Amino acid sequence: MVKAVVLAGRANNGRLKNYSPVSHEAIIPIAEKPMVVYVVEALLNVPRINQVVVVGPKKELADYLSNNRVSLVSAGQDMLENVQIGLEYCPETRYTLIVTSDIPLLTAAAVEDFLNQCEGLNSADLFYPIISRKVIENYFTALNVPLSRVHRTYVNLKDGVFTGGNLVLLNPAVFTRCLEKGSPFVEARKSPLKLGRILGTGFLWRFLLRQITLAEATQRVSRLLNVKGTVVKSNFPEVGIDIDKPADLTLVREILNLKKKGGK
Repeated sequence: MVKAVVLAGRANNGRLKNYSPVSHEAIIPIAEKPMVVYVVEALLNVPRINQVVVVGPKKELADYLSNNRVSLVSAGQDMLENVQIGLEYCPETRYTLIVTSDIPLLTAAAVEDFLNQCEGLNSADLFYPIISRKVIENYFTALNVPLSRVHRTYVNLKDGVFTGGNLVLLNPAVFTRCLEKGSPFVEARKSPLKLGRILGTGFLWRFLLRQITLAEATQRVSRLLNVKGTVVKSNFPEVGIDIDKPADLTLVREILNLKKKGGK
């Protein structure tokens, strides 16, 4: 069985604050439910997940997340602290699934596929999903959404163009030792150039020339964090479609409203 930690502690003081007056981004309403509720519901529909710990605004979420498999925990000051808080509520687990609260299109099938792929790979400390640009664009094309409305952060590698997913399967035992080195990666996660600088000048030049392979990038990050990391290629675009700007919020609201009405 797997325990999941949902990171819902980010204050609503960024680009989304003018589109909803709520205190935290995780509780921005989409089709009459807080954004994070969609994420938790998807996780609860995965048979092997026996507990979901939501690190965020307890009072605001209490009425929506009353399931006995869900624990609400007050958030700390930043994302890494919230991961640490969540892990403390998941003792004695070999792996814990860490999920952000801003991917309301997430499905149980997407999570199940990710966990299945992790099981089939060599043992690692950290498993991270990536999604190809083609998979993302095919998803929106099927929904008749113009690609001009789709803005994601992509990384151009020698073996393809990818965006990162918004969940990680982590061995809690390694979290403390990579905490300090992990902070710059978290801060730069939306900027391929900043990530390239962290990985070194030589690496950055090869990255800009699209000479870096996925395997090389994975090995480099693993060495810097002092962990054994493995990348998982997901064919589920929902894993990589997050909401961090107004255009994302508008688009996802349209998609979820369409699904609510019985659309695709």
